[in-house]
Amino acid sequence: MPTATIEADALSKRYGSTEALAGVSFTVEQGTVLGVLGPNGAGKTTAVRILTTLARPDAGRATVAGHDVVADAAAVRRHIGVAAQDATLDGLLTGRQNLVLIGELSGMGRRASRRRAAGLLEEFELDHAADRVVKGYSGGMRRRLDLAASLMTSPPVLFLDEPTTGLDPASRLRVWESVRQLIRSGVTLLLTTQYLEEADALADRIVVIDHGRVIADGSPQQLKEQTRGARLEVTLTSASSAAADAMALLASGPVEVSADGRRLSAPVDGTSGLASEVVRSLDRAGVRVDDIAVRRPSLDDVFFSLTGDHLDSEEPNPELDEVAR
Repeated sequence: MPTATIEADALSKRYGSTEALAGVSFTVEQGTVLGVLGPNGAGKTTAVRILTTLARPDAGRATVAGHDVVADAAAVRRHIGVAAQDATLDGLLTGRQNLVLIGELSGMGRRASRRRAAGLLEEFELDHAADRVVKGYSGGMRRRLDLAASLMTSPPVLFLDEPTTGLDPASRLRVWESVRQLIRSGVTLLLTTQYLEEADALADRIVVIDHGRVIADGSPQQLKEQTRGARLEVTLTSASSAAADAMALLASGPVEVSADGRRLSAPVDGTSGLASEVVRSLDRAGVRVDDIAVRRPSLDDVFFSLTGDHLDSEEPNPELDEVAR
């Protein structure tokens, strides 16, 4: 069994009157990816700040790579890479200069830093822009350079705090591919995100945080299975009174019919081959079908079932406001 590379045990933290964390616990096993989901102000960034030694917990304990984040903060820093929400690059330096500077400040030496920087620039498809000043980079390029910077010292543990917030869809996909390369290399990764599809695409396990508390923990598939089952959606060629009765034989709940009578939906158990059975049942009833689909639960369904809200809603972020003060 792999050993836990990151452990958070009952972490609590207040900023003034705001309770950012209220007893958060989770583990991240070596070589795996934990996605931490939650809306703005949920406590994600506060958890990352504590685990990366940038903040002290008011209560609870955390270790990273076997080192206590409070008692042995210097050792923790030697084992981690961090890509925060806001890039920490110098816009007046080139991409190459930024990476080499980070390497030298980390004690790598100039020759080793230049060699490592060249490798990372190629790996993240930035070698063509290596000697351009960073202020001229696109948002996606800056984010990839920020990821490269977090890897200069080849850390075994990496923290990515909302790495694709604000990026356009094409840039987001390129960052995802860069993250997948890191995963394949065996890095242990904690990823905070507001994007459900990002967690679904990248994470082995997901922790959902809301109002400073962990409200769910499991693999993406496990979380989907905990919510409602699949939903059968059928579009008829023309309205038919027999369609609802035919569908009801295979549904696990009431059949809903649209006002025009052509679109029907019902909860189902998601059994393999169900769509074919429905088509045969409707055919026997003399009902013609234009389209049929079985929609599986999404992480958005999971989040809505847990909180009664959707994750993409914008809310004030009191934890960041307090940190800024």
